[in-house]
Amino acid sequence: MAIVTKSVPYAHNGAQFEGYLAYDDALGGPRPLVTISHAWGGRGAFENEKAEQLANLGYAGFALDVYGAGIVGTTPEENTKLMMPLLEDRAELLARLRAGVAAGSAQKVADANKVTAIGYCFGGLCALDLARSGDQLSGAVSFHGLFTPPPCGTQPIAAKVLVLHGWDDPMAPPDAALALGKELTDAGADWQLHAYGQTVHAFTNPEANDHESGIVYNEVANRRSWQSLVNFLDEVF
Repeated sequence: MAIVTKSVPYAHNGAQFEGYLAYDDALGGPRPLVTISHAWGGRGAFENEKAEQLANLGYAGFALDVYGAGIVGTTPEENTKLMMPLLEDRAELLARLRAGVAAGSAQKVADANKVTAIGYCFGGLCALDLARSGDQLSGAVSFHGLFTPPPCGTQPIAAKVLVLHGWDDPMAPPDAALALGKELTDAGADWQLHAYGQTVHAFTNPEANDHESGIVYNEVANRRSWQSLVNFLDEVF
């Protein structure tokens, strides 16, 4: 096994973006593609590492970029400034996500007919929005994501959906989780929601340690959620 990684530049609406591809070159032929949407700070080491972990499982892992090549935040204020325009323009966010999925699907090692979108925090909303658009994905997975539906509404959902959620997440309280369940049911989705008790936001990020804001790493929830992802990918692919 030898994991190969490379940057993948792509363009959308005159702007340049840069994804990160990881795959095992010991495997022959195209393999299922798992795209990873980044958290509010932009694509970084965390998302790249997830792509490599997925490559170790036999998938093509592709970390998307929705901010633009080389654009990342370094403080909560910068992260918010980058994220908010896309939260306020979900049509543009979806267009950028689709451009990234297309760039990943165009790679020779990727099977464009077998694509699942996953994402973390803001990226969890991104994965859900791809499913909400009605795109023909195999699956969509949100890790401690935001649940707010797009203003344009939700289309019938073709993808299977897995939501991995801290029950005490202040950014998506229980009422929001229940509303998401109704939304997914009304859209005809095959969906699951795994809620982890005594768990808040960003539970997969070892650097998350802001108890006051409810942003805290949880080793047990991180391990359980990754195993749930592995099981889900086995099922959808």
